[in-house]
Amino acid sequence: MAMKKCSLPFAGTDEQEKALMAIIDKHREIPGALMPVLQQAQEVYGYLPIEVQDIIAREMKVPLSKIYGIVTFYSQFSLNPKGKYKISICLGTACYVKGAGEITKKFQEKLGIESGGVTPDGKFSVEECRCIGACGLAPVIMINDDVYGRLKGTDEEIADILSKY
Repeated sequence: MAMKKCSLPFAGTDEQEKALMAIIDKHREIPGALMPVLQQAQEVYGYLPIEVQDIIAREMKVPLSKIYGIVTFYSQFSLNPKGKYKISICLGTACYVKGAGEITKKFQEKLGIESGGVTPDGKFSVEECRCIGACGLAPVIMINDDVYGRLKGTDEEIADILSKY
């Protein structure tokens, strides 16, 4: 399994690394503590880049391949940072049958990124989700906490939505 490199350079701070080391120190001797360490590390950094995974692997004396396997298996973890504006496109059944797949492609094309990616300026990220809980408004997207429903997926509509951000 090849690792997909993030388009933004890693920009961890000394404060974040100190926080990570405190988390690791707290859990170092506890059997089975890898999940809480990963969860708390993601809270510190917002995602789990390979640089952070490498520190955790080294300090917890666990193979990096095991860390990477966990991070890529569980959907709660992200290998990429989220944009300032996180676009979540619902691909649940109601949304999908009403064209959410095409809407996803149009957002990807307009922003020049794939799902799970972030624009080079860190402004937008796009991710697919399974249900937003607004099936009556299908197809639906969310940008942070703003919900947009009954989308047509036209280039103009997408440009209008993005221009608000």
